[in-house]
Amino acid sequence: MTRELDTVIRQRGKPEMIVSDNGTEVTSHAVLAWCQDTAIEWHYIAPGKPMQNAFVESFNGRLRDECLNENLFSNLDEARTIIENWRKDYNTTRPHTSLGGRSRPIM
Repeated sequence: MTRELDTVIRQRGKPEMIVSDNGTEVTSHAVLAWCQDTAIEWHYIAPGKPMQNAFVESFNGRLRDECLNENLFSNLDEARTIIENWRKDYNTTRPHTSLGGRSRPIM
């Protein structure tokens, strides 16, 4: 997971903080060491309190309702293709209320 985070940081820049649940994949010693090495704060939401991370919960619900529940994947490559097409549509075509009805930020 930390390798993927390093890739995202190279592409998009370093965040001040990452917010996540308390899943075992994000509470490992490797992740905690990575946080110290990168000086990125990691905030864990309280167990049983998903509304502390409402943005992600909202996104996860849309992904599940609009993509995962609507498709039956025959293999991993097909799943990757379908999900990537949904992601591109979500990020570039559809309007977002957080952007004042625009599909993406004005550059």
